[in-house]
Amino acid sequence: MRRITVEKRKVTIPQLREMKQQGKRFKMVTAYDYPLASVIDKSSIEVILVGDSLGMVVLGYDSTVSVTMEDMLHHIKPVVRGAPNTLVVADMPFGSYNVSISEAISNANRMMKEGRADCVKLEGGSTVIDTVRGIVNAGIPVMGHIGLTPQTVSQLGGFKVQGKDAEAALKLLEDAQKLEEAGAFAIVVECVPAPVAKLITEKLSIPVVGIGAGPDCDGQVLVAQDMLGMFDRFVPKFVKQYANLNGLIMEALEQYAAEVDNGEFPGPEHSFGMKEEVLKKLY
Repeated sequence: MRRITVEKRKVTIPQLREMKQQGKRFKMVTAYDYPLASVIDKSSIEVILVGDSLGMVVLGYDSTVSVTMEDMLHHIKPVVRGAPNTLVVADMPFGSYNVSISEAISNANRMMKEGRADCVKLEGGSTVIDTVRGIVNAGIPVMGHIGLTPQTVSQLGGFKVQGKDAEAALKLLEDAQKLEEAGAFAIVVECVPAPVAKLITEKLSIPVVGIGAGPDCDGQVLVAQDMLGMFDRFVPKFVKQYANLNGLIMEALEQYAAEVDNGEFPGPEHSFGMKEEVLKKLY
C-alpha cells in the first residue's frame, strides 16, 4: 500500500479567516487518541476536533450528555501530543459551560492549560452569547456551534434538520451573527438546509464549518469513525464513508484466529530461536 505523507505547518486562527477571504476551503475531522491524531497530522487536514461525540463512538454512551470534563481532558492530551502540526479544537461537554460564566471560563482554561488545546468549541446560539464573550475576553479562542446541537437534542425533538422554515432559518442567521459579535472565531453549522448554510456563510466574516450543511461553507467537518467506517451503529445521511475499516479489521481478526487455530501463526519468522548447543543443555 502506498504511504502518503504531506508536509504542512500548523494553521493559525487568523489564517483560517484568510482562507475564507481567499475562497479556500479547509477540512476538520475528529480524533480521540494518539494513533489517529498522528495519522491526521501527516495528512492535508488542517483542524482536529476532539469532539464530545467520543461519548457515542468511543465510550459507548447513548448520547453526548454523559461526557464529562475528565473524559474530554483524557482524550485531548494524547491528540495534542500526536498532532503537533494540526490545530486542535476541544469540545466543551454538556454542563461545563451552562452553569455560570465563571465556571465556563474555568473549564475552558483547563482545556487550554491541562489539555493544551488551541481553542474550545461550545454549542448554542443566543443563550450562550454572554458565555462566549466571557471566555473570549479571558483570552481563549472560541468556536461556536449552531443548528443541530447534539447536547440539547431532546429539546429539538431528536436528530432533525434545523432551519427548514423561514423563521427558523433567520433565527439561525441571527444566532450566528451574535456569536460573531461576541468574538467567536468560527462557527460550526450542523444539519441545516444547504441554502441556509450558504446564506450564513455569506453574511459572516468569520469561517463557517459545515456538517450536513451543504457544499458552500468555508470548511467541512466529519466524525472520523463515521467517514472511515469504524462506527456502524448509526450512519447519518450526510456522511460519506471513504473507507470500511470495520470490515478490514474484522477480516484481519478472522485471519488471525484461523491461523492460530491451524498452527500457522506464529511461524518461524515471528519466533525467537536458540543456539543448538544451548538447547541441548535443556534436555
